[in-house]
Amino acid sequence: MERWEKGIFILAMAFLFAITSFTVAFSQEIKIGVIGPMKFVQGIGHWNGATMAAEELNAKGGIQVGNKKMKIKLIQADSNEFLNVTDATNAMERLMTQDKVDFVVGGFRTEAVFAMQDIAMEHKKIFIGCGAAHDELCLRVAKDYNRYKYWFRGTPYSSTYLVRAAFIHLGTVAAIVKQSLNLPKIRVAAAMEKAAWADPMVPAFEATIPKMGMEVAGVWRPSSIATDVTAELSAIQRADAHIMFAIFSSSVGIPFARQAGELKIPAVQVGINVEAQKDGFWQATQGMANYVITNNTYARGVEANELTRPFVEAYIKRFGETPTYTAATYDAILYGLAPTIEQAGTLDPDKLIPILENRVYKVATGTIKYMKDAQGNHLHDLTFGPGYLTGIATQWQDGKLVGVWPNKWKATPEAPEVTYKGVVPIKLPPWMIEKYKK
Repeated sequence: MERWEKGIFILAMAFLFAITSFTVAFSQEIKIGVIGPMKFVQGIGHWNGATMAAEELNAKGGIQVGNKKMKIKLIQADSNEFLNVTDATNAMERLMTQDKVDFVVGGFRTEAVFAMQDIAMEHKKIFIGCGAAHDELCLRVAKDYNRYKYWFRGTPYSSTYLVRAAFIHLGTVAAIVKQSLNLPKIRVAAAMEKAAWADPMVPAFEATIPKMGMEVAGVWRPSSIATDVTAELSAIQRADAHIMFAIFSSSVGIPFARQAGELKIPAVQVGINVEAQKDGFWQATQGMANYVITNNTYARGVEANELTRPFVEAYIKRFGETPTYTAATYDAILYGLAPTIEQAGTLDPDKLIPILENRVYKVATGTIKYMKDAQGNHLHDLTFGPGYLTGIATQWQDGKLVGVWPNKWKATPEAPEVTYKGVVPIKLPPWMIEKYKK
């Protein structure tokens, strides 16, 4: 009997040791949820960028947390947010309650990210947004810091600055059009998808164009998933627009560019067309994408700093295509979370937040510095401008996506010129030149 009890005791101790060892081993992982529309290129970008960052860090043994190294484990969550906000909230809830992640990166569609943000905040998990641009996502931090302090924007900069950058690109194109074609007045038509992030851009467009010395030719709001925009394009052509200011984050950007090319509308496309940022855009538009200009983040051969080229080339080598902006999950993990965790020596979000708020650090697209509002409240939003994040503008030229901005850009008359390595001059459609040079 005594031997039997002793045997049971030894087995129990062995079991306890095994469980303890498993728990310790399991705790050596930092679990990062990567959430996005994984059946679409935006979510694929989220996953690819995060994968590269995790592999790079894990190859070095992981992240130093206090006196131990912890490797990263990525957990993919398909938000399906293009089609169903409820799917997005369910995916985020699973990350929190079932997968018990330490951090989250990703999110794309503003309407869904608002809901996902609330869930992450309830669980007090740092969520670095890498896709949604709406200002309110960060304004929430200033309005209710204790609740929303766990949210940080990783990419892109806010809708306000996206609009500012798009207007800078528009002004650059307008100057070229006016000078090249000797037009007395430039008329601009806006085509903006029906989506929450684009709503504030309509009044901004209508107020800003006259201040820039141009005329508003009209505003059209096609569905974000429209497959035929012939009616809108025909109306734009009848309005005698010289520039088409496009604001598209979804698939409507493809038929808009293709049909504009088929119709040979004598106007330049400029603005934000996320589909036009992709290598597959040329094929998707059946070769009709020539001369389309869009706000962008990455392009082959264009360098914002010394980190840009190594990342873009490594991404292309690994995945066979140029990264879209949602691949900045790479930056969020490698340059954002990892050094912050190592500096804090802990995964405790409340100890990481003040460090992340005050760090100024380089990423593959520029330099990140988090802003405060006019009252000094934290926004956890990105600083836009020379020396920080500017983005780039790219144009499709003869089947190749090339960088065209910043090229001798001056933010103010007193500011130094900014030109990124690898940019080339903007080209106008030859059918536009033919029409207006007669």
